[in-house]
Amino acid sequence: MKRLFFLFITLSAHQFCLAQTSASATVESRATVIDPIQIDKSVDLDFGNVISAYNPGSVILSPDGSRVAYGVEISSSIPGNVAPAEAVVTHGNNNYAITLPTSFSLYHQENPNQILVIDQFTVEALTGENIDVLKIGATLNLEANQPAGYYTNDSGFNVTVSYN
Repeated sequence: MKRLFFLFITLSAHQFCLAQTSASATVESRATVIDPIQIDKSVDLDFGNVISAYNPGSVILSPDGSRVAYGVEISSSIPGNVAPAEAVVTHGNNNYAITLPTSFSLYHQENPNQILVIDQFTVEALTGENIDVLKIGATLNLEANQPAGYYTNDSGFNVTVSYN
């Protein structure tokens, strides 16, 4: 009888151990679809009129539209069209990063071998709830005795925004 009782206890314990080998839980699923980020240019970057000099120089155009010249001159009486670039970013109140080129070249309209280099881009964001206005300035670099004329680059430069 002791053997039968011992066998019964052993088989009961074995079944109890097998009952604890698995468990499950219900997991809910969710997704939030957000609007894609969008950027639209509203104003082109324009340094205005610059007077070349015997030495190399630069013009810094700030995002607020002010200009400072080093080694070259700018005239307050004939400034030309001066404007920082402007773009509108629609971002749905999400954080994003801005990517600008390291440098960008402008080419003389009549002699494409003559170039001006733009670099050191700066950005100021006028933030809103779902829309920001980016104001973009940069530095225009001139060589000594830079030939007079209209410099442009019709391909433009890319301002890229992407969600963080």
